Amino acid sequence: MGNLDPLREHRQLTRRYFCQLGSAAAAAWSVSPLAAAGAVADPQLQAAMARLEYLTPLARGRYIDKGKTGVLKLPPEKLREIGLVPETWSLEVLADTASTSVVERPLTRAQGNALDWKGLMKLADKHAVRFLHPCICVNGDDPFHTSVWEGVPLREILWLARPKANIRRVYYQSYHPKGAAPFQASLPLGCILETPPGQTPVVLAYKMNGELIAAARGGPARVVVPGAYGDKSIKWVQRIVLTNDFKANDSDAAHFNADVETAMKTKARFIHVPKEMTAGKPAALTGFALVGISGIDRVQYCVHPQHEPRPVDDPYWTKADWKDAAILPPPVNWGGGLPGGKLPANTSQMDPATGTPFEWPLRFTLAHWAALLPGLPAGTYDLCCRTIDRNGIAQPLPRPLPRTGANGIHRVTVVVQG
Repeated sequence: MGNLDPLREHRQLTRRYFCQLGSAAAAAWSVSPLAAAGAVADPQLQAAMARLEYLTPLARGRYIDKGKTGVLKLPPEKLREIGLVPETWSLEVLADTASTSVVERPLTRAQGNALDWKGLMKLADKHAVRFLHPCICVNGDDPFHTSVWEGVPLREILWLARPKANIRRVYYQSYHPKGAAPFQASLPLGCILETPPGQTPVVLAYKMNGELIAAARGGPARVVVPGAYGDKSIKWVQRIVLTNDFKANDSDAAHFNADVETAMKTKARFIHVPKEMTAGKPAALTGFALVGISGIDRVQYCVHPQHEPRPVDDPYWTKADWKDAAILPPPVNWGGGLPGGKLPANTSQMDPATGTPFEWPLRFTLAHWAALLPGLPAGTYDLCCRTIDRNGIAQPLPRPLPRTGANGIHRVTVVVQG
């Protein structure tokens, strides 16, 4: 939270920040579970909320090398040699020689016209977009990091190559050592060329949290696909192939048994849960909600004594005694190492006059939530959380199937001492 007093910042949520968001947000907060119960003033809840951090500092993010390129261990001179610093980076855009695709002006290193860093920055001067998005594995529970990204819509780069005919899909590939297959992902051409109003396009990103993306974090350029899991956001991108092939052919489909075409799901997870409680005394709960394609309406939690059997015909806990938690507003300080904790100018879906979101929560981002768990009798309990999406469907439905995005109900054990 920088040098600001986080407790003071959170105490201002119901005043200054909601006034900035407008009357609708203020009205929503006034009927939220925390406000209605006066729980927001509870010191332990204030402290738990103050520890929440929205954007991940770059040094604390998790970055993995799925393609086993070895990049994360390479010295600076080797990164320069293989084109993974801005000064030596370049990007090829060409037709798939194994298909009938036609590209009028392929960009290749052999021809000397591959897109270089100077060319990318020239496109950025005119087309740059900035947006919030987490990086989370399709099979993972928690995000590797949440960042504000800056990049150029990938369509602007494709048009430089003048795609002409017989193109159905776009493969984009990472750096790979000689003799090794590239790690790659793919998208239908239409998903790149056209974006629904109000949504963010697929980008070739060059900044995270206002800083150029280093090779250790997937740079100098990586694809980010809003609304998709991390398997689509390939690091160290150096080559794009336009093909008439209709198959996805993503590396993750074979290597990690994942559905590479699935959209991000809505789900809730705990962040702060007391492992032990004192009987009769309330406890603070906080967590995050991943806002997927169906949006989010509510976050809920439930408590179930472990000695009491649960219905065998209720695998999704639909019969549990669910209580509403409060979805917290966007932070005053976004964290992540941003100067003053403020988002860069012209961040998508933010009001330029106030720097606050036009709506909240934003789809394909995170939102924090909090609740004050009432005092419980001594015993051992299952504590669970879930989301209700904008269609009124409770997690893990409507897509509870494995390999299509991890969204099982988060369950933890809490011991209440007598």
